[in-house]
Amino acid sequence: MTHLGSCFCGAVTLEVDGDPEAMGYCHCSSCRSWSAAPVNAFTLWKPGAIRVSSGAEHIATFQKTERSLRQYCRKCGGHLMNGHPQWSLVDVYAATIPTLPFVPAVHVNYAETVLPMRDGLPKLKDFPTELGGSGEAMSE
Repeated sequence: MTHLGSCFCGAVTLEVDGDPEAMGYCHCSSCRSWSAAPVNAFTLWKPGAIRVSSGAEHIATFQKTERSLRQYCRKCGGHLMNGHPQWSLVDVYAATIPTLPFVPAVHVNYAETVLPMRDGLPKLKDFPTELGGSGEAMSE
């Protein structure tokens, strides 16, 4: 199944194919600051599952660290995705693809939360072990 998404003004459109590798919430200060929100809803995809269908010339990249290649629209500033080369995954922000049913499975970087969420999902202190984190769970 293909899901369509776009930036805030619609100048950049993208498509994602299939199902994401994971969906959840990130509570780290970097994601919170970038998204201007108390939590970031992520959907992780293999790079080959994502296509920019129009407006590629409007995409700009901001790289604060080697772990995150944040992409946004130059025209409206709307956030699109965040490449994570160390994991060979791309976070297409959940709000960017409204046709995808968002079914979160995990909270990451919950040690940094400013918005406790009691939803019964696993809360990881940082990241799962397979992504280089401790895999340590925290209580709600």
